[in-house]
Amino acid sequence: MATLSLAGALPLSALDAFAGQAQAAQPAPPIPEPLSPQDDQFLNDLEHANFLFFWEQANPQTGLIKDRCNVRENDNSLAASIASVGFGLTAICIGHKRGFIGYEDARRRVVQTLSFIWHKLPTHRGFFYHFANINTGERVWDSEVSSVDTAMMLCGALMCHQYFDDKDIRDMSHAIFDRVEWNWLAEDTALLSHGWTPEMGFIHSRWDYYSELMMMYLLGMGSVSHPLPSDAWFAWKRRVFEYDGLRYIGSFAPLFVHQYSQAWFDFRNKRDKFADYFQNSVIATEVHRRFCIELNPQYSDYSNALWGITASDSARGYVAWGGPPAMGPIDGTVVPAAAGGSIPFLPGACMRVLRTIHDRYPNAWCRYGFVDAFNPLTNWYDTDVVGIDTGITMLMAENARTGFVWDVFMKNVEATRGMDAAGFKPYTPPPLHLE
Repeated sequence: MATLSLAGALPLSALDAFAGQAQAAQPAPPIPEPLSPQDDQFLNDLEHANFLFFWEQANPQTGLIKDRCNVRENDNSLAASIASVGFGLTAICIGHKRGFIGYEDARRRVVQTLSFIWHKLPTHRGFFYHFANINTGERVWDSEVSSVDTAMMLCGALMCHQYFDDKDIRDMSHAIFDRVEWNWLAEDTALLSHGWTPEMGFIHSRWDYYSELMMMYLLGMGSVSHPLPSDAWFAWKRRVFEYDGLRYIGSFAPLFVHQYSQAWFDFRNKRDKFADYFQNSVIATEVHRRFCIELNPQYSDYSNALWGITASDSARGYVAWGGPPAMGPIDGTVVPAAAGGSIPFLPGACMRVLRTIHDRYPNAWCRYGFVDAFNPLTNWYDTDVVGIDTGITMLMAENARTGFVWDVFMKNVEATRGMDAAGFKPYTPPPLHLE
């Protein structure tokens, strides 16, 4: 059985050496073949179902979108997620491009959403509360002013800024972005805090290790109104892991940390001083696939055709689980967003999983696509879909098909300015070898 080893948070010189060795020693799979027409149609149907969640589970007056929705009964929940709004704004762009909705309806919903966010949604130093009442925008559950969830909303706003040829959308999306005081959140250090609450002040946890944090630092360095210094990009640590002969930068965290920033930021064919993050996610996804398959003696449902564990619902509630190393109470549960959010990295392997779930486990499918999780061994099927998991699946499906989200989002000067400040340069990556 393969084991995970940790090289630690390497100093700059060692990371430079790792980057060079990784490119030479792990050149990998030939460029994946294009998706088949059957795969493309499957993903189109999946994206349409995903789009319906973001369109139907929003309040049309506020534009706020539910954090989750029970698809087995009438759902009256009122908690919206600001991250779900970011995915939803992007979903509207995809929805119009794909013909799921007309231009005027799409534009009207985006204008309504941005107007509410700009004029009425409670904010602190430009950052937004993680959860809000879908009808009023008021903070719920004593949630924090969230740095990462605000970043996902900003990515959605910037996506709309480029996609719609509309002055109102452009003006409001810019205003919302420019209001964010990134330098306040960093306080007296280059590392961003996870957030802030009125009761306790700054959350002590910092974004200090590789994770979904890349989008935040790049957006902050791309700001002209309250910019982060470029030193911030060098402040967080990049741990190097090795599993089954494959080396990659990672974290003791679920698979989604390799997905979220790459839903919007295009890391293909470019690298900074440390890594090619797109190829890094390819390797990390392949490692996760192998890890799941090696769990087959304990959980017989895991196979080459059915794998994927990332933070999700479970029969016991919401769990942050995955691996390697194994984390959380793994019990044979499958999380469709693990493969769904990784389609651009391993298209063939991920498509195999999504088709297996769709074709063999009909109770895992609903009006909005896949339920958040299910366990074939216990016949447990989630009743809910979750906005961020539905969103990462939809955005990465479209990126795998056309690169649409990457192409539109990267037209924003904020995105390119941030990547330039981080030192990204174009290059031709060698082929990866994952055999």
